[in-house]
Amino acid sequence: MADTTGPAPSRGFRFPTLAEINKSLRSTDIGLAVGIMGIIVVLILPLPPMVLDLLLAVSIVFSVLILMTALFIQTPLEFSSFPTVLLIATMLRLALNLATTRLILSEGHTGHDAAGHVIEAFGNFVMRGNFIIGVVVFSILIIVNFIVITKGSGRIAEVAARFNLDAMPGKQMAIDADLSAGLIDENTARERRKTLEAESAFFGNMDGASKFVRGDAIAGLLITFINIIAGMVIGIMQEGLTFQEAGDVYTLLTVGDGLVSQIPALIVSTAAGLLVSKSGVTGAADKALVAQFTGYPKALGMSAAVIGILAFLPGMPILPFLALAGGVGYLAVRSTGKKTAELARKAQEALAAKPATGAPGSIEEAPIADSLKIDELKLELGYGLLSLVKEDETGTDRLTEQIKALRRQLATELGFVMPPVRILDNMQLEPNDYAVKIKEVDAGKGRIFANQLMVMDPMGNQITLPGYHTTEPTFGLPATWIEPALRDEAELKGYSIIDPSTVISTHLTEILKANVSDLLSYANVQSLLSGLSKDQQKLVEDMVPSQISVSGILRVLQALLTERISIRDLPTILEGIAEVAGGGRTAQMVAEHVRSRLARQICAANLGPDGNLPLLTLSPQWERDFAEAMVGEGAERHLAMAPSKLQQFIIAIQQGFENAAQMGELPVLITSPGIRPHVRAIIERFRPQTVVMSQNEVHPRVRLRTIGAV
Repeated sequence: MADTTGPAPSRGFRFPTLAEINKSLRSTDIGLAVGIMGIIVVLILPLPPMVLDLLLAVSIVFSVLILMTALFIQTPLEFSSFPTVLLIATMLRLALNLATTRLILSEGHTGHDAAGHVIEAFGNFVMRGNFIIGVVVFSILIIVNFIVITKGSGRIAEVAARFNLDAMPGKQMAIDADLSAGLIDENTARERRKTLEAESAFFGNMDGASKFVRGDAIAGLLITFINIIAGMVIGIMQEGLTFQEAGDVYTLLTVGDGLVSQIPALIVSTAAGLLVSKSGVTGAADKALVAQFTGYPKALGMSAAVIGILAFLPGMPILPFLALAGGVGYLAVRSTGKKTAELARKAQEALAAKPATGAPGSIEEAPIADSLKIDELKLELGYGLLSLVKEDETGTDRLTEQIKALRRQLATELGFVMPPVRILDNMQLEPNDYAVKIKEVDAGKGRIFANQLMVMDPMGNQITLPGYHTTEPTFGLPATWIEPALRDEAELKGYSIIDPSTVISTHLTEILKANVSDLLSYANVQSLLSGLSKDQQKLVEDMVPSQISVSGILRVLQALLTERISIRDLPTILEGIAEVAGGGRTAQMVAEHVRSRLARQICAANLGPDGNLPLLTLSPQWERDFAEAMVGEGAERHLAMAPSKLQQFIIAIQQGFENAAQMGELPVLITSPGIRPHVRAIIERFRPQTVVMSQNEVHPRVRLRTIGAV
């Protein structure tokens, strides 16, 4: 028997329920899409008068809502969607214009209610039975909207967009300068940049959106003209109406339609003007206007006097002018009282803020508390060097830009963000001196000349050009300050030419690298740990505080940074800490184990130009001498070598590295793991940049090249 039931419906398909449809419509993006599609439907399909009345009411309410929102927002960015809203409102009005035109031309002969009661009511209320009055009122609305409000707000938007775009580079540089000077932190700078980008995009969009309003006004005028002419032709030639009847019906409907569309357009144009003119006003428009008008009692008083004089001019109605003069005068008196009270309150607060001198127990707590605050990193300049931080025509200065680039470079190299460098003048310094302070302690000084150039011979010889002979502040090499006019001659001689800002930034770089461990704080470590991925966060939770505290991690990281080892690979460092932390081990012991985990990184940082790791080994005799000089156990283990033996070791190290330098090599010193930290502690006092590695820190895939032995 044949199966006539047909194929079974697919189990994967079902019709959505009413609850699901309602939930989808409540979604913002779905609702907006449905609204746009509705506007397109209005453009295509004819609408009954009842639906048209509802949509015209929606258009009016929507326009009023836009105006009220523009009035009460605090800043223009709070209504950043205005260009989009303006486009939607314009589309809605044009769609309704087309729908009403269709009804007026097709059903206008049936009577005044052919296009709905809203249009009929507007036509009768404004025209008062006289279509000439309606045409005049409609024309005035068109002129006010098109020539006054739309043109003015469009010009304001154009100028605001241009000025905002021109000022954007300067504002960005100001944010960067505040960040580098320590006036703001990274989060604040990021928020300011986002706000700046949003402002630029908003005013640029408003410049384009103002063209919608202008085009809407032109379209309204043309549609009204077409409706009247076409309606008269249809009414007389097709429907058999007299000229008077056709003029009465079609003019009333057309003018009513024009008013219904132009009044919302006028409201939206006013909102656009309020929004673009609000860029320099803080707070809601009503509060700003009241505060600014009542903030000058003299202006109110003079206005009241002028209004009072006008009341007594011949033929003028006395009562309205006197009433207005009295009201404005009352505001002037009230504003004067408020201003006097405000000045008295401020004076009293200022007096209360000053501590009583001579009174027993009176202590100036605020100044003392302020003096306890210290800057982590500070660059002080003598008054002769202040021109280095003077902004040029682009709104920046070379020194500040170099310091910002330096902070980014060190963050990449060392693995954490350096504190901001505060730049300020110090009149106690010599005019051409500068000083770098770390936590208010001098870390380095130098003397430069802001209007000259430093030249150095790459071979280390004395400069033969005329100038002020000195030593380069970073490495102590011979150098000479010359006049800028001698720059070409210095280039011909092959000298290295360095500008004053670069001298300071280079010196600052070496100071920061030498003291980087002092700049890593507890807060920095917490920030680094909180920035780890979720997988690494579990390791931190297991390790802190059961095995080691955050302070312990800080000390381990500081031990690594002391020898200029980057902590950027923090997950590997934490894994190394977790392997050996606890059990009475010191931070230095933990750091030694972590160094072996970072063997690839340490070796890569010290490879020679040929890709090999140049080594200077410690002789077996010195290995035994150091091993025998170790006393104590565990955390108490330390080096107790005779001073004469230490002196011999220092001489041997210096000789070994001098021989390597003559060969053009910059090797690392290799020792056994047990004595490495003690050898490093001795060498860093006279060769702080020398790298001392243990045998455990040599990666098995690194190619070695032994230069010699100590």
